[in-house]
Amino acid sequence: MSDFFEDWMQTATGLMREGRLQEATAAIQQALERGPAPGGLPRVRWPGAPPNAPPSARGFGPAPAAAAKPVDDQVLDGCVFEAPASTAPRVDAAVPAECFLAASHTHGSLTRDYKLYVPPLSGDEPRPLLVMLHGCTQDPDDFAAGTDMNALARAHGWLVLYPAQSAQANPQKCWNWFKHTHQQRGRGEPAWITSLTQSVIAGHAVDPRRVYIAGLSAGGAMAALVAAAYPDVFAAVGVHSGLAPGVAGNLPDALVAMQGNASASNSVLGRARRPGLPGQASPASPASPASPAALTVPTIVFHGDRDQTVHATNGEQVLAAALKGAAERETLHASTERKDSPNGRSYTRSIHADASGRSVVERWVVHGAGHAWAGGHGSGSYTDPTGPDASREMLRFFEQQCRPL
Repeated sequence: MSDFFEDWMQTATGLMREGRLQEATAAIQQALERGPAPGGLPRVRWPGAPPNAPPSARGFGPAPAAAAKPVDDQVLDGCVFEAPASTAPRVDAAVPAECFLAASHTHGSLTRDYKLYVPPLSGDEPRPLLVMLHGCTQDPDDFAAGTDMNALARAHGWLVLYPAQSAQANPQKCWNWFKHTHQQRGRGEPAWITSLTQSVIAGHAVDPRRVYIAGLSAGGAMAALVAAAYPDVFAAVGVHSGLAPGVAGNLPDALVAMQGNASASNSVLGRARRPGLPGQASPASPASPASPAALTVPTIVFHGDRDQTVHATNGEQVLAAALKGAAERETLHASTERKDSPNGRSYTRSIHADASGRSVVERWVVHGAGHAWAGGHGSGSYTDPTGPDASREMLRFFEQQCRPL
Protein backbone atom coordinates (compact mmCIF):
# COMPACT_ATOMS: atom_id res chain seq x y z
CA MET A 1 0.00 0.00 0.00
CA SER A 2 1.47 3.37 -1.04
CA ASP A 3 2.11 6.28 1.32
CA PHE A 4 -0.29 8.30 -0.83
CA PHE A 5 -3.15 5.79 -0.30
CA GLU A 6 -2.56 5.63 3.44
CA ASP A 7 -2.42 9.43 3.77
CA TRP A 8 -5.77 9.96 2.08
CA MET A 9 -7.59 7.04 3.72
CA GLN A 10 -6.48 8.18 7.19
CA THR A 11 -7.69 11.65 6.34
CA ALA A 12 -11.03 10.29 5.10
CA THR A 13 -11.55 8.31 8.30
CA GLY A 14 -10.99 11.38 10.45
CA LEU A 15 -13.35 13.48 8.33
CA MET A 16 -16.13 10.89 8.56
CA ARG A 17 -15.80 10.79 12.34
CA GLU A 18 -16.29 14.55 12.36
CA GLY A 19 -19.36 14.26 10.13
CA ARG A 20 -17.67 16.04 7.20
CA LEU A 21 -18.97 13.57 4.63
CA GLN A 22 -18.38 15.54 1.44
CA GLU A 23 -14.73 16.13 2.31
CA ALA A 24 -14.37 12.48 3.32
CA THR A 25 -15.80 11.48 -0.05
CA ALA A 26 -13.24 13.62 -1.83
CA ALA A 27 -10.38 12.12 0.18
CA ILE A 28 -11.54 8.57 -0.62
CA GLN A 29 -11.64 9.46 -4.29
CA GLN A 30 -8.03 10.64 -4.16
CA ALA A 31 -7.03 7.30 -2.63
CA LEU A 32 -8.88 5.22 -5.19
CA GLU A 33 -8.88 7.13 -8.45
CA ARG A 34 -5.73 5.45 -9.73
CA GLY A 35 -7.12 1.95 -9.23
CA PRO A 36 -10.39 -0.01 -9.62
CA ALA A 37 -13.41 0.76 -7.47
CA PRO A 38 -13.79 -1.59 -4.47
CA GLY A 39 -15.87 -4.74 -4.74
CA GLY A 40 -16.32 -4.41 -8.47
CA LEU A 41 -18.62 -1.41 -8.01
CA PRO A 42 -18.86 1.05 -10.90
CA ARG A 43 -17.34 4.46 -10.50
CA VAL A 44 -20.03 7.06 -9.79
CA ARG A 45 -19.62 10.76 -10.29
CA TRP A 46 -21.10 13.97 -9.01
CA PRO A 47 -22.65 16.21 -11.66
CA GLY A 48 -20.46 18.96 -13.09
CA ALA A 49 -19.23 22.14 -11.48
CA PRO A 50 -21.67 24.99 -10.76
CA PRO A 51 -22.62 26.96 -13.88
CA ASN A 52 -21.41 30.19 -12.27
CA ALA A 53 -17.81 28.94 -12.10
CA PRO A 54 -16.47 29.47 -15.64
CA PRO A 55 -12.98 28.27 -16.55
CA SER A 56 -10.22 30.84 -16.32
CA ALA A 57 -9.23 32.60 -19.49
CA ARG A 58 -5.76 33.27 -18.23
CA GLY A 59 -2.90 32.14 -20.39
CA PHE A 60 0.76 32.85 -20.89
CA GLY A 61 0.00 35.97 -22.92
CA PRO A 62 -1.02 39.38 -21.50
CA ALA A 63 -2.74 39.21 -18.14
CA PRO A 64 -6.49 39.95 -18.04
CA ALA A 65 -7.81 43.06 -16.35
CA ALA A 66 -9.41 41.11 -13.49
CA ALA A 67 -7.92 37.97 -11.95
CA ALA A 68 -10.10 34.90 -11.56
CA LYS A 69 -10.95 33.73 -8.06
CA PRO A 70 -9.35 30.53 -6.76
CA VAL A 71 -11.29 27.32 -7.24
CA ASP A 72 -13.63 26.69 -4.32
CA ASP A 73 -12.76 23.95 -1.84
CA GLN A 74 -16.14 22.31 -2.40
CA VAL A 75 -15.76 21.61 -6.14
CA LEU A 76 -16.13 17.84 -6.00
CA ASP A 77 -17.25 16.86 -9.49
CA GLY A 78 -15.74 13.53 -10.47
CA CYS A 79 -14.98 12.39 -6.91
CA VAL A 80 -15.49 8.65 -6.45
CA PHE A 81 -17.24 6.98 -3.52
CA GLU A 82 -19.62 4.15 -2.63
CA ALA A 83 -23.24 5.26 -2.18
CA PRO A 84 -26.63 3.58 -1.65
CA ALA A 85 -28.72 3.24 -4.78
CA SER A 86 -31.34 5.61 -3.36
CA THR A 87 -28.89 8.50 -2.99
CA ALA A 88 -26.22 7.76 -5.60
CA PRO A 89 -25.61 10.58 -8.10
CA ARG A 90 -26.07 9.88 -11.76
CA VAL A 91 -23.23 8.20 -13.64
CA ASP A 92 -21.65 10.63 -16.08
CA ALA A 93 -18.36 9.44 -17.57
CA ALA A 94 -17.92 12.77 -19.36
CA VAL A 95 -17.57 14.79 -16.17
CA PRO A 96 -13.90 15.33 -15.23
CA ALA A 97 -12.62 15.46 -11.66
CA GLU A 98 -11.69 18.74 -10.04
CA CYS A 99 -10.77 19.02 -6.37
CA PHE A 100 -8.88 21.20 -3.89
CA LEU A 101 -8.38 18.90 -0.96
CA ALA A 102 -6.65 18.82 2.42
CA ALA A 103 -4.62 15.96 3.89
CA SER A 104 -1.46 15.27 5.88
CA HIS A 105 1.76 13.42 5.13
CA THR A 106 4.35 11.79 7.37
CA HIS A 107 7.98 11.20 6.49
CA GLY A 108 10.37 10.12 9.21
CA SER A 109 9.57 12.12 12.33
CA LEU A 110 7.81 14.95 10.47
CA THR A 111 4.07 15.18 9.87
CA ARG A 112 2.67 18.21 8.09
CA ASP A 113 -0.61 19.14 6.43
CA TYR A 114 -0.98 20.07 2.78
CA LYS A 115 -3.55 20.95 0.14
CA LEU A 116 -3.63 19.61 -3.40
CA TYR A 117 -5.36 21.19 -6.36
CA VAL A 118 -6.36 18.68 -9.05
CA PRO A 119 -7.67 20.25 -12.29
CA PRO A 120 -10.33 18.72 -14.54
CA LEU A 121 -9.10 15.67 -16.40
CA SER A 122 -8.43 16.18 -20.10
CA GLY A 123 -7.21 12.97 -21.66
CA ASP A 124 -4.69 10.43 -20.45
CA GLU A 125 -1.50 12.48 -20.85
CA PRO A 126 0.60 12.89 -17.67
CA ARG A 127 0.36 16.39 -16.25
CA PRO A 128 2.87 18.82 -14.73
CA LEU A 129 3.04 19.33 -10.96
CA LEU A 130 3.98 22.59 -9.24
CA VAL A 131 4.89 22.65 -5.54
CA MET A 132 4.14 26.03 -3.92
CA LEU A 133 5.73 26.95 -0.57
CA HIS A 134 4.01 29.76 1.32
CA GLY A 135 5.74 32.52 3.27
CA CYS A 136 5.75 33.24 7.00
CA THR A 137 2.31 33.63 8.67
CA GLN A 138 0.65 32.26 5.52
CA ASP A 139 -1.07 28.95 4.85
CA PRO A 140 -2.00 27.06 1.66
CA ASP A 141 -5.43 28.72 1.28
CA ASP A 142 -4.01 32.20 1.71
CA PHE A 143 -1.14 31.50 -0.69
CA ALA A 144 -3.41 29.93 -3.30
CA ALA A 145 -5.72 32.95 -3.14
CA GLY A 146 -2.94 35.53 -3.30
CA THR A 147 -1.07 33.93 -6.20
CA ASP A 148 -4.27 32.91 -8.04
CA MET A 149 -2.30 29.85 -9.06
CA ASN A 150 -5.23 27.42 -9.05
CA ALA A 151 -7.12 29.38 -11.70
CA LEU A 152 -4.05 29.47 -13.92
CA ALA A 153 -3.35 25.78 -13.30
CA ARG A 154 -6.96 24.92 -14.13
CA ALA A 155 -6.67 26.60 -17.52
CA HIS A 156 -3.53 24.60 -18.39
CA GLY A 157 -4.09 21.27 -16.65
CA TRP A 158 -1.46 21.51 -13.90
CA LEU A 159 -1.64 20.00 -10.44
CA VAL A 160 -0.59 22.35 -7.63
CA LEU A 161 0.65 21.09 -4.28
CA TYR A 162 0.70 23.41 -1.26
CA PRO A 163 2.67 22.00 1.70
CA ALA A 164 1.82 23.70 5.01
CA GLN A 165 4.29 24.63 7.71
CA SER A 166 2.98 24.12 11.26
CA ALA A 167 3.08 26.61 14.12
CA GLN A 168 4.68 23.88 16.22
CA ALA A 169 7.64 23.69 13.83
CA ASN A 170 7.93 27.48 13.62
CA PRO A 171 5.78 29.96 15.60
CA GLN A 172 5.43 32.22 12.54
CA LYS A 173 4.86 29.23 10.23
CA CYS A 174 8.11 30.02 8.39
CA TRP A 175 9.91 27.19 6.65
CA ASN A 176 13.14 26.61 8.58
CA TRP A 177 15.49 27.40 5.70
CA PHE A 178 18.05 28.93 8.09
CA LYS A 179 18.54 25.82 10.27
CA HIS A 180 21.33 23.45 9.29
CA THR A 181 19.09 20.47 10.16
CA HIS A 182 16.72 21.55 7.36
CA GLN A 183 19.25 22.23 4.62
CA GLN A 184 20.34 18.75 3.61
CA ARG A 185 19.22 16.09 1.22
CA GLY A 186 17.55 13.28 3.13
CA ARG A 187 16.88 15.31 6.28
CA GLY A 188 14.33 17.68 7.75
CA GLU A 189 11.87 19.74 5.77
CA PRO A 190 13.54 19.30 2.35
CA ALA A 191 13.21 15.53 2.74
CA TRP A 192 9.58 15.83 3.88
CA ILE A 193 8.66 18.15 0.99
CA THR A 194 10.29 15.83 -1.53
CA SER A 195 8.69 12.72 -0.01
CA LEU A 196 5.28 14.40 -0.24
CA THR A 197 5.98 15.41 -3.83
CA GLN A 198 6.93 11.85 -4.77
CA SER A 199 3.78 10.56 -3.05
CA VAL A 200 1.62 12.85 -5.19
CA ILE A 201 3.53 11.84 -8.33
CA ALA A 202 2.83 8.18 -7.51
CA GLY A 203 -0.85 8.81 -6.77
CA HIS A 204 -1.69 10.89 -9.86
CA ALA A 205 -0.93 10.95 -13.55
CA VAL A 206 2.03 13.31 -13.09
CA ASP A 207 4.86 13.55 -15.61
CA PRO A 208 8.01 13.04 -13.48
CA ARG A 209 10.01 15.10 -15.98
CA ARG A 210 7.84 18.17 -15.32
CA VAL A 211 7.84 18.71 -11.57
CA TYR A 212 8.62 22.22 -10.35
CA ILE A 213 8.88 24.10 -7.05
CA ALA A 214 8.41 27.76 -6.16
CA GLY A 215 7.91 29.86 -3.07
CA LEU A 216 7.65 33.29 -1.49
CA SER A 217 10.05 34.71 1.11
CA ALA A 218 10.90 31.88 3.54
CA GLY A 219 9.09 29.60 1.09
CA GLY A 220 11.29 30.90 -1.72
CA ALA A 221 14.41 30.24 0.34
CA MET A 222 13.23 26.70 1.10
CA ALA A 223 12.29 26.14 -2.55
CA ALA A 224 15.86 27.06 -3.53
CA LEU A 225 17.26 24.65 -0.94
CA VAL A 226 15.00 21.81 -2.06
CA ALA A 227 15.80 22.36 -5.74
CA ALA A 228 19.54 22.45 -4.98
CA ALA A 229 19.32 19.25 -2.93
CA TYR A 230 17.03 17.35 -5.31
CA PRO A 231 17.84 18.24 -8.94
CA ASP A 232 16.87 14.66 -9.77
CA VAL A 233 13.25 15.41 -8.78
CA PHE A 234 12.62 19.07 -9.67
CA ALA A 235 13.05 20.39 -13.20
CA ALA A 236 13.14 24.09 -12.25
CA VAL A 237 12.62 26.49 -9.36
CA GLY A 238 10.96 29.87 -8.84
CA VAL A 239 12.24 32.08 -6.01
CA HIS A 240 10.11 35.13 -5.16
CA SER A 241 11.55 37.52 -2.56
CA GLY A 242 13.68 34.69 -1.18
CA LEU A 243 17.31 33.87 -0.47
CA ALA A 244 19.98 31.71 -2.06
CA PRO A 245 20.54 28.20 -0.70
CA GLY A 246 23.09 28.04 2.08
CA VAL A 247 23.46 31.75 2.97
CA ALA A 248 22.74 31.08 6.66
CA GLY A 249 23.00 28.17 9.08
CA ASN A 250 21.31 29.76 12.09
CA LEU A 251 18.86 32.53 12.98
CA PRO A 252 21.39 35.35 13.60
CA ASP A 253 23.04 34.73 10.23
CA ALA A 254 19.59 34.59 8.61
CA LEU A 255 18.66 38.02 9.95
CA VAL A 256 21.95 39.43 8.68
CA ALA A 257 21.42 37.88 5.24
CA MET A 258 17.83 39.12 5.02
CA GLN A 259 19.04 42.69 5.48
CA GLY A 260 21.54 42.31 2.66
CA ASN A 261 24.55 42.36 4.95
CA ALA A 262 25.86 38.84 4.50
CA SER A 263 29.61 38.58 4.97
CA ALA A 264 31.92 38.69 1.98
CA SER A 265 32.83 35.07 2.55
CA ASN A 266 29.19 34.10 2.16
CA SER A 267 28.97 35.73 -1.26
CA VAL A 268 31.66 33.50 -2.71
CA LEU A 269 29.66 30.72 -4.32
CA GLY A 270 30.77 27.16 -3.88
CA ARG A 271 32.97 27.76 -0.81
CA ALA A 272 32.49 25.06 1.85
CA ARG A 273 28.99 24.17 0.68
CA ARG A 274 26.66 22.64 3.20
CA PRO A 275 26.40 18.83 3.25
CA GLY A 276 23.57 17.23 1.36
CA LEU A 277 23.70 19.59 -1.63
CA PRO A 278 25.36 18.45 -4.85
CA GLY A 279 29.13 18.79 -4.83
CA GLN A 280 29.44 19.70 -1.17
CA ALA A 281 32.44 18.98 1.00
CA SER A 282 32.69 18.44 4.75
CA PRO A 283 29.96 19.78 7.07
CA ALA A 284 30.26 23.34 8.29
CA SER A 285 29.75 24.20 11.93
CA PRO A 286 26.07 24.85 12.74
CA ALA A 287 27.14 28.10 14.40
CA SER A 288 29.01 29.42 11.38
CA PRO A 289 27.53 31.06 8.27
CA ALA A 290 27.07 28.82 5.27
CA SER A 291 28.11 29.73 1.75
CA PRO A 292 25.54 29.82 -1.04
CA ALA A 293 25.34 26.61 -3.04
CA ALA A 294 24.98 26.48 -6.80
CA LEU A 295 21.50 25.97 -8.22
CA THR A 296 21.88 23.37 -10.94
CA VAL A 297 18.29 23.56 -12.21
CA PRO A 298 16.76 26.34 -14.34
CA THR A 299 15.76 29.23 -12.10
CA ILE A 300 13.43 32.23 -12.28
CA VAL A 301 13.78 34.98 -9.68
CA PHE A 302 11.37 37.78 -8.71
CA HIS A 303 12.28 40.50 -6.20
CA GLY A 304 11.09 44.03 -5.45
CA ASP A 305 13.87 46.60 -5.32
CA ARG A 306 12.18 48.29 -2.32
CA ASP A 307 11.86 45.13 -0.27
CA GLN A 308 12.43 46.03 3.39
CA THR A 309 12.04 42.46 4.68
CA VAL A 310 14.40 40.50 2.42
CA HIS A 311 16.81 42.92 0.78
CA ALA A 312 16.99 42.87 -3.01
CA THR A 313 20.66 41.85 -2.92
CA ASN A 314 19.38 38.40 -2.02
CA GLY A 315 17.76 38.19 -5.44
CA GLU A 316 21.17 38.94 -6.91
CA GLN A 317 22.63 36.06 -4.91
CA VAL A 318 19.95 33.66 -6.15
CA LEU A 319 20.75 34.77 -9.70
CA ALA A 320 24.48 34.22 -9.09
CA ALA A 321 23.83 30.74 -7.67
CA ALA A 322 21.74 29.85 -10.72
CA LEU A 323 24.31 31.18 -13.18
CA LYS A 324 27.07 29.27 -11.39
CA GLY A 325 25.07 26.07 -11.74
CA ALA A 326 24.26 26.76 -15.39
CA ALA A 327 27.92 27.49 -16.18
CA GLU A 328 28.74 23.94 -15.16
CA ARG A 329 26.49 22.70 -17.99
CA GLU A 330 26.56 25.18 -20.85
CA THR A 331 27.30 28.69 -22.08
CA LEU A 332 24.42 31.14 -21.79
CA HIS A 333 23.70 34.33 -23.72
CA ALA A 334 22.44 37.28 -21.67
CA SER A 335 19.99 40.03 -22.59
CA THR A 336 18.09 42.65 -20.59
CA GLU A 337 14.84 44.50 -21.13
CA ARG A 338 12.96 47.13 -19.14
CA LYS A 339 9.20 47.40 -19.53
CA ASP A 340 6.03 48.53 -17.80
CA SER A 341 3.62 45.86 -16.62
CA PRO A 342 -0.05 46.20 -17.67
CA ASN A 343 -0.89 46.67 -13.99
CA GLY A 344 1.37 49.68 -13.49
CA ARG A 345 4.84 48.86 -12.13
CA SER A 346 7.91 48.83 -14.32
CA TYR A 347 10.40 45.99 -14.18
CA THR A 348 13.79 44.96 -15.49
CA ARG A 349 14.05 41.41 -16.80
CA SER A 350 17.41 39.70 -17.26
CA ILE A 351 17.30 36.65 -19.53
CA HIS A 352 20.04 34.03 -19.82
CA ALA A 353 19.32 31.67 -22.71
CA ASP A 354 21.03 28.62 -24.14
CA ALA A 355 22.13 28.17 -27.75
CA SER A 356 18.60 27.20 -28.80
CA GLY A 357 17.13 30.38 -27.34
CA ARG A 358 15.49 28.65 -24.38
CA SER A 359 15.49 30.79 -21.26
CA VAL A 360 17.42 28.94 -18.55
CA VAL A 361 17.81 31.65 -15.90
CA GLU A 362 15.66 34.77 -15.47
CA ARG A 363 15.66 37.58 -12.95
CA TRP A 364 12.79 40.05 -12.64
CA VAL A 365 13.48 43.21 -10.61
CA VAL A 366 10.14 44.91 -9.89
CA HIS A 367 10.78 48.62 -9.43
CA GLY A 368 9.21 50.26 -6.40
CA ALA A 369 7.85 46.96 -5.08
CA GLY A 370 8.17 45.73 -1.52
CA HIS A 371 7.92 42.28 0.03
CA ALA A 372 4.96 40.90 -1.93
CA TRP A 373 4.00 38.49 -4.72
CA ALA A 374 4.08 40.49 -7.96
CA GLY A 375 0.76 40.67 -9.79
CA GLY A 376 -0.96 38.83 -6.96
CA HIS A 377 -4.65 38.85 -6.07
CA GLY A 378 -5.81 41.12 -3.25
CA SER A 379 -7.70 38.26 -1.60
CA GLY A 380 -4.40 36.92 -0.24
CA SER A 381 -1.69 38.40 1.96
CA TYR A 382 1.67 39.76 0.78
CA THR A 383 0.53 40.57 -2.74
CA ASP A 384 1.16 43.50 -5.08
CA PRO A 385 -1.53 43.61 -7.79
CA THR A 386 0.32 46.42 -9.59
CA GLY A 387 3.33 44.29 -10.49
CA PRO A 388 3.93 41.94 -13.43
CA ASP A 389 2.08 38.63 -13.08
CA ALA A 390 4.67 36.42 -11.38
CA SER A 391 2.37 33.37 -11.40
CA ARG A 392 1.82 33.54 -15.14
CA GLU A 393 5.49 34.21 -15.87
CA MET A 394 6.69 31.37 -13.66
CA LEU A 395 4.43 28.88 -15.42
CA ARG A 396 5.54 30.25 -18.79
CA PHE A 397 9.17 29.73 -17.73
CA PHE A 398 8.48 26.26 -16.31
CA GLU A 399 6.77 25.21 -19.55
CA GLN A 400 10.18 25.50 -21.25
CA GLN A 401 11.93 23.20 -18.76
CA CYS A 402 11.80 19.41 -18.85
CA ARG A 403 14.06 17.23 -16.72
CA PRO A 404 15.71 14.37 -18.65
CA LEU A 405 15.00 10.92 -17.25
